[in-house]
Amino acid sequence: MSKLAFVFPGQGSQYIGMGKDFYENVPESKAAFEAASEASGVDIPKLVFEENKDINKTEFTQIAVMTTEIALLEAVKAEGIEAQFTAGHSLGEYSAITAAGAIAMKDAFRLVRLRGLAMQEAYPTGGAMSAVLGGTLEDIEAACREAGGIVSVANYNCLGQIVITGEEKAVAAAGEILAGKGVKKVVPLKVSGPFHSELMKGAAEKLKEALGGVEVSAPRIPYIANFNASPVTKAEDIKPLLIQQLTGSVRWTETIEYLKKEGVDTFVEIGPGKTLAGFNKRIDRELKTVNIEKYEDFKEKIGALRA
Repeated sequence: MSKLAFVFPGQGSQYIGMGKDFYENVPESKAAFEAASEASGVDIPKLVFEENKDINKTEFTQIAVMTTEIALLEAVKAEGIEAQFTAGHSLGEYSAITAAGAIAMKDAFRLVRLRGLAMQEAYPTGGAMSAVLGGTLEDIEAACREAGGIVSVANYNCLGQIVITGEEKAVAAAGEILAGKGVKKVVPLKVSGPFHSELMKGAAEKLKEALGGVEVSAPRIPYIANFNASPVTKAEDIKPLLIQQLTGSVRWTETIEYLKKEGVDTFVEIGPGKTLAGFNKRIDRELKTVNIEKYEDFKEKIGALRA
């Protein structure tokens, strides 16, 4: 019997108009957008559907992307499709937790709005992130140690793409070391902070305070945590892992390897873009990933998942 995992992308996949076709055609999706607006205090349809620059600012990007993911998830659920596991990349972990039934939708929206604000404010200048294309994991981790200053691995995305993060000078120095070792390319990312580094400690403290007032439940199905790429089944583990996630690495390769080992043969990427499908293909070319993004082919893809 086929095993499904719902997977959710993170920040960087956003674009104007994402999810609008579901908003207009699926009542459950429209309700999710409305719930996000009420919980976050942001007019989400205006933010996501109308031309603006705010959608690319971290404080707004995160709530925009998560709302779209949950809206699409609600459409999938309305069709009776269920998963055995969930996982999300960075921000996407919040969608994964919500999909697993561990946090109420309104609380998740409120937390993500606060998370975006906290991360935007934690280290507003002097931070950087770069994608390292090619090179060995050992060389990349060694370059971070040799560079001096604060620099570490943010995302273990897939073979051939690792993201480093930290102080701007330290990230640049690590990039120079890696260039000298013959990596294919080091690409500075257009981000507003050194995410998933120890420079996010201030954001982690704010998140810890906010989580104090949130009720969490044991997940109905396991979700895989970014921080340790392990399944979460107990309510008491969720808050510490979300706090650790802000300063720790996203272990996507290990997440997919774990799910493969558990017999997952189909990954359903719910949200804007095909980032995770690309990572998954690099991890294992035989992996099947179905993208839920456009309403025009939604019914066809749902039919294939039922087959």
